Amino acid sequence: MIFEFIEENELSSGTSFSSGDSSENGDLEEDENSGDPEEDRLFWESQEQLLMENLYRTSSTESKFRLATKEIMKEMKSAAVGCCNCGVTAFDGCRRCLQTEISDRLQQAGYNCGICKAKWNNLKQIPSGEHSYIEVLDTSNSKKGVVSVIIELNFRAEFEMAKGSQNYNRLISRLPEIYVGKAERLQSLIKILCLASKKCMKDQKMHIAPWRKLKYMQAKWHGVREAKMVLSPDILSVVERSNRLSRRMVSLLTFDMVESLKTPSNLHSMAIQVL
Repeated sequence: MIFEFIEENELSSGTSFSSGDSSENGDLEEDENSGDPEEDRLFWESQEQLLMENLYRTSSTESKFRLATKEIMKEMKSAAVGCCNCGVTAFDGCRRCLQTEISDRLQQAGYNCGICKAKWNNLKQIPSGEHSYIEVLDTSNSKKGVVSVIIELNFRAEFEMAKGSQNYNRLISRLPEIYVGKAERLQSLIKILCLASKKCMKDQKMHIAPWRKLKYMQAKWHGVREAKMVLSPDILSVVERSNRLSRRMVSLLTFDMVESLKTPSNLHSMAIQVL
């Protein structure tokens, strides 16, 4: 299993977005199904440009977690770390084992990290599904508050299509295997890639699958922590405030007097019969 990261020095090395070869790779195959070839070429060029700009626009927080994840992957590969249940090393094992090992090691390094799981039911336009990923919460900058950083171990594979066009496949090949970045940046990338997949299917006169649509892809990275983690005071205050806001209102119509009388503090309370 080979994992690729966005290298920090690639941006400074002058990554070029070639527009001269766009017409050589996919237009001949798609001319019959698409509109103006020039418009198609401009579309794919603009999508690639937007994609690369978002991928390489990084912050110090993202770089920190990207480097930490990369170092962990190197250590796991060289040490042949054991895993939980799948019987092989975590590096070559199942996705779940790998997520757990990376999350545990980031916690040991002092980061507030955990595995999140998103699960959603059937909606009008998208089918039910579930997805898990790693999330790190950073509170090092008091002005920015809590920053959510997503670690997706199979990022490129999430957007690959068996019937993708040459233009689409070339766009997907630009993606790193592992995504480490802010949740907001991930949402921007999803919009770009879903628009490209929609264009790809339309050019081939095919309907896009429900699990390829924007809402379905967005739902994958809107999960909650699977287990309680040790939260820092800053994050804990946010959680407690959220819990207070979502606390159930109690009225005489919903208050269970019988249950309340069972508690030790109410043993000597007088029962009142309501006529």
